[in-house]
Amino acid sequence: MANTLPPTDRSCDISQPLERLSSDESLKTESDYLRGTIALGLLDRITSAVPGNDIKLMKFHGIYEQDDREIRDERRRQKLEPAFQFMIRVRLPGGICTTERWLKISELACAHGNETLRMTTRQTFQFHWVLKQNIVPLIRGLHEVLLDTVAACGDDSRGVMATVNPQFPALQAELAALAKTVSDHVIPKTRAYHEIWYGEERIASSEPEEPFYGQTYMPRKFKIGFVIPPNNDIDIYAQDLGYIAIIGEDGKIAGFNVAIGGGMGRTDKAPHTYPRTASVIGFITPDRLISVTEAVMGVQRDYGNRADRSRARFKYTIDDKGLDWIKLAIEDRAGPLESARPYDFTSNADIYGWIESGDGFHHFTLFIENGRLNRDMLDKIAQIAHVHKGHFRLTPNQNLMIANVAMADKPEIEALLRETGLIAFNERSVLRLNSMACVALPTCGLAMADSERYLPDLITKIEGILTRYNLQNEPITLRMTGCPNGCSRPFIAEIGLTGRAPGKYNLYLGGGFHGQRLNRLYRENIGEPAILETLNEVLGRYATERLPDEHFGDFTIRAGIIREVTEGRFSND
Repeated sequence: MANTLPPTDRSCDISQPLERLSSDESLKTESDYLRGTIALGLLDRITSAVPGNDIKLMKFHGIYEQDDREIRDERRRQKLEPAFQFMIRVRLPGGICTTERWLKISELACAHGNETLRMTTRQTFQFHWVLKQNIVPLIRGLHEVLLDTVAACGDDSRGVMATVNPQFPALQAELAALAKTVSDHVIPKTRAYHEIWYGEERIASSEPEEPFYGQTYMPRKFKIGFVIPPNNDIDIYAQDLGYIAIIGEDGKIAGFNVAIGGGMGRTDKAPHTYPRTASVIGFITPDRLISVTEAVMGVQRDYGNRADRSRARFKYTIDDKGLDWIKLAIEDRAGPLESARPYDFTSNADIYGWIESGDGFHHFTLFIENGRLNRDMLDKIAQIAHVHKGHFRLTPNQNLMIANVAMADKPEIEALLRETGLIAFNERSVLRLNSMACVALPTCGLAMADSERYLPDLITKIEGILTRYNLQNEPITLRMTGCPNGCSRPFIAEIGLTGRAPGKYNLYLGGGFHGQRLNRLYRENIGEPAILETLNEVLGRYATERLPDEHFGDFTIRAGIIREVTEGRFSND
């Protein structure tokens, strides 16, 4: 590195001895590049779990150990271990899924995932309820259609997102291809995945096993995404590294504005943790994409906090060092950035139903509530997959796009949507169509309250309030999580709910309609009656006091109901 950077505090980063850092840093260093003893643990039939610390390493392989929390206490009383099972997340850059892959994933979900499947807020699939002995068959089944779960979790670059906007077909295809290129470039290069899950032999080599990551990988997870204005469907400001496509006069991508430091997670009652929206620091041309990605990730790799994992995300590195210092550190590695170029977002929602793109193809976006698919829905979508000649796209809002339908094939797809009843999924209220929830209970080990199972019922009750005030056609974003980690990005919703305990939630108001502004805590640790009473009062005021075309989040700030959050570090004030 050139000696152009001002001095900075390095007491918590990778330059320090391991004994001064968190235990996870030693675990990674001693893991033999993510191998650990995972292969042996899979053979242990005494327990349905993975012994020791290997489960932390398995996250880098896209696998989380969980248990059925609804029977945890009963099993404890019976002196049994928890009902362990696993969540497995697929790496699916840009949410692109061929029909062949869809059918294989559906088959694997029915065989190994309790006949359920989740479409996530990062455009991919999650299998739940997978038993230990079924992990290898599932991963090898994915390999049959050239899919994997590499880096779907862990201290590395997670799945790379890309906007789903068929109004710009050529640009959308280009971004999807870039998402895959970047994803392939930034995933770990260790052969551990192939050895453990595919049974391949270890190959001796004099080349570094992890030329970029090294033995300790990243301080925490790192999220990347691409978006084309005006639709901010991927919530670019929630990404560690976001690329905002700037379209030139010729209709092609001239380059990207670079946004850094977004992140949703926080910890309740811990004011040193907070969500943050990404900061736009400049513009690059497409040929610099890989070098700038490496530079941004390299700065976080080298300067991120490895002593305190609650402060290890890139957003905290930026706030601790200062945005100007971080930008200088990036430019020191990748060269100067140009000034950011103008752009404008109008929404972060999906556009439902049929849309015709300029290339003559048609695309149908189907609402999937909270991304939750049961056996009946899987079977119905499989009927479409068997005849569809295009592909599917998973949207960042947990919905499904049937993409690239030729005009001649549209009547057949339309008929199947009606015959299966799937088309009726789109006949929902505007509020429901603009809602999201994470999985939460009973599987997620971090959840404090229900989310995906509870939000549909809560929305039904909120719909009554909206109808009372003639607001049923107003688009309002509502997102819920079972804990404050923010998987459904609740902290940029106009109405956000995060779980605190069974039946209790924190209520947040004031987020930006297209994800450009954080919300703020309005009511703490309240149950359904208080949630409905509070929303009744605030929505009632919105109905009578709003300005023409004023979004709900903007209104709550203008009316003095909630103070605007100008920076994430001030959100707990």
